[in-house]
Amino acid sequence: MAEPFAVRIEVRGYETDSQGHLNQAVYLQYAEHARWSLLRAAGIAQADLLDKGVGPVALENTIRYRSELRAGDETTVSCAFVWGERKTFRMEQTITRADGTVAATVSSLGGLLDLKERRMVEDPRAYFRTLAADPALLGL
Repeated sequence: MAEPFAVRIEVRGYETDSQGHLNQAVYLQYAEHARWSLLRAAGIAQADLLDKGVGPVALENTIRYRSELRAGDETTVSCAFVWGERKTFRMEQTITRADGTVAATVSSLGGLLDLKERRMVEDPRAYFRTLAADPALLGL
């Protein structure tokens, strides 16, 4: 099995809390950045989704904090789709320090929203497959 898609992010000082740890909300920002980076790498821009009248939505996020991150730490944020049979899909992500220590895992449930009807599309895989220049990056 191929390695999941990943991006590197350096923890910036302004992202830390009063204890010097990466602020808990920033983990979700890192995860979101990796998800959009994956879509771009597969050839899907945000404008492409909007032109199709759909937008990705987050339905649920679970973060498990494993090891602290501090300003200046280099991280890698992985991102992989786990496709279901219905309207939703999962995104599994790991935030790893440069030394290989897992700092956090993020498991998200998402879907594609029809922006006109305001309902989830029946088969999000079909939209992604149609738009992607490299659907294999998306597990398709």
